[in-house]
Amino acid sequence: MENSEVYAVICISILLTAPVIVSQQIPADKGQVNAWFGGIIKPVKERGNSLDPELIQAESNPKVITVRQGGGGEFNSVKKAIESVALGNTKRVIISIGPGVYKEKIKIERGKPFITLLGDPKNMPNLTFGGTAKEYGTVNSATLIAESNYFVAANLNIVNSAPKPVSGKTVGGQAVALRVSGDRSAIYNCNIYGFQDTLCDDKGNHFFKDCYVSGTVDFIFGSGKSLYLNTDIFVEKRERGGFTVITAQARESSSEDTGYSFVHGSITGTASNSFLGRAWRSNPRVVFAYTDMSNVVNPAGWTHNRFPERAKTVYYGEYKCKGPGANPSKREPFVKQLSGAEALPFLGLNFIEATKWLLPPPKY
Repeated sequence: MENSEVYAVICISILLTAPVIVSQQIPADKGQVNAWFGGIIKPVKERGNSLDPELIQAESNPKVITVRQGGGGEFNSVKKAIESVALGNTKRVIISIGPGVYKEKIKIERGKPFITLLGDPKNMPNLTFGGTAKEYGTVNSATLIAESNYFVAANLNIVNSAPKPVSGKTVGGQAVALRVSGDRSAIYNCNIYGFQDTLCDDKGNHFFKDCYVSGTVDFIFGSGKSLYLNTDIFVEKRERGGFTVITAQARESSSEDTGYSFVHGSITGTASNSFLGRAWRSNPRVVFAYTDMSNVVNPAGWTHNRFPERAKTVYYGEYKCKGPGANPSKREPFVKQLSGAEALPFLGLNFIEATKWLLPPPKY
C-alpha cells in the first residue's frame, strides 16, 4: 500500500473505534431535547470516572426515607425527615414524599449534601408556607431553603402562600418560595409559586428542567449560574398596576462567572408590559434562547432600572426567540440579538459544567 492509503486506513480505523460523543449543545428543535438529554445524562454506572468522585461515592448506596401524611411512612413531615440526616452526610438520601399539603418551613443546611426531595409526578405534594421579608428577611422567607451541594428536587409544588403585595402599600411583602444556595443542584418538574421574589437562584451552578415559575416582580433573582431548560414562566398582574419584571440577576462585575440561560421555555401570564430583566445590580447576565414570548413582554424587553450607566455593563441577550413578545424592532439598544457564535456558550450543558455532576431525574 502507498503511504497515503495506509494513512487513510489508520484514520478510518480510529473513527470506527472512537466512542460516539454526543454534542453538549441543546438542539434547536424542542422535540429532540429529551432524547438528546437522555443521551448525555446517563446513570452513574454508565458514566465511568467523568463524574465528581464524591458524587460517585455518594450514589453507590443511596438511602430512602419515606414521608407520608396520615401514617405509612417513617415521618409525617419533610422537616423531620431532613433533621434525621446526619451532618457531614456522604451518601445520597432520597426523601420520598407522599401526596398532600405540607405546611412547613423547610431548610436543608449546608452540611447536609446529597439530599433529594422526591414527589409522585402523578400526585405532586405541596410544600407551602407563608413567610415574608417583614418577618424573616427576603432570602430567609423561603418555604424551601436548600443550602447544601448536590441537592435535587423533583415533582414538587413549592409555594409561598403569602398574599400578593399591593404596589406602594405592602411593606416587607417579598415572599420567596424556593431558595437554592448550594452548588451542583438540579430541579426537575417542579412548580414554584409566589409573587414578589418567588425563586431565589442564589449562588452556585443550578439546572432547572421542565419547571414552572410564577410571580410579579424580580421573581427569579440572585447570583446563581443556572440553565433553565424547557421551563415555563408565568407573569402575574400586580395590584394597582405596578410594573412587573421576571429576572433580577445579581452579577456585580464582568469578572463574576454567573448568569441565567433560559432555553426552550415560554413566557405567558396575566400581566402586560413585563420586562424580561432589570439591572438590579450593575452587571447582570441573562440570555433567552428559543423562547416563546407572548404579548405579556414589554416591546423594549429589558430595563436598565433607571441607572443609565448600567446600559453599558449589562449583558442581556436573545437568540431565535419567537412570539409577539420577541419582536426585536423596539428592543432597548443595549439588548444583544445574538449570533450563533455568541449564543453558543449559553446553549449547552457546559454552561454549568453539568456533565461532571448532573444525573437523570429520580424516579418515584
